Amino acid sequence: MLHEQLSSYKLILASQSPRRQELMRGLGMAFAVAPHYHVDETFPAAMPKDEVPVFLARLKSEQYPHSLDERDILITADTLVWCRNEFLGKPKDEADARRMLRLMSGSVHEVLTGVCLRSSCKTETFLSSTQVYFRPLDEGEISRYLSTCRPYDKAGAYGIQEWIGYVAIERIEGSYYNVMGLPTQRLYVELAKFIAPA
Repeated sequence: MLHEQLSSYKLILASQSPRRQELMRGLGMAFAVAPHYHVDETFPAAMPKDEVPVFLARLKSEQYPHSLDERDILITADTLVWCRNEFLGKPKDEADARRMLRLMSGSVHEVLTGVCLRSSCKTETFLSSTQVYFRPLDEGEISRYLSTCRPYDKAGAYGIQEWIGYVAIERIEGSYYNVMGLPTQRLYVELAKFIAPA
């Protein structure tokens, strides 16, 4: 079983996101949370959208300020929302969050998470994509959500596990947990591959 195979490794999650930490705990794997460090999360303007989250996840890994021991596995991730030909990251303020929710209202958006696994001797990356369908939202619903949940630390200005997820999402195609910020099933499979003998 993977949990037993990972017992001799140290998993390091380089993310301050409470959702990612919650999802790692849900996997039942022991892990350490890396201290916060700064990453310049810029990417080439012409980069295809499916490459951007993986590029940023790898960038977070490469800029990790500590060396890795032989049995360390560093996990970095980046989640972005793609809606109406635009990336929606974390909103700058309430007006920006309102703009994002209006864009997603009555339309479909794509949640893209790039994940990077790195040890002292190799690096692997993967991408997970989920389609999310929102019903039309009125201004009162948007205002209620922003005033009660204040989702300013979330890509696309919303959390699927919060009130807006209950009332706005008609359906999703893909991983629910990917929308929360970490595609847990895929991560489990990729970790097994990562530690498998060559």
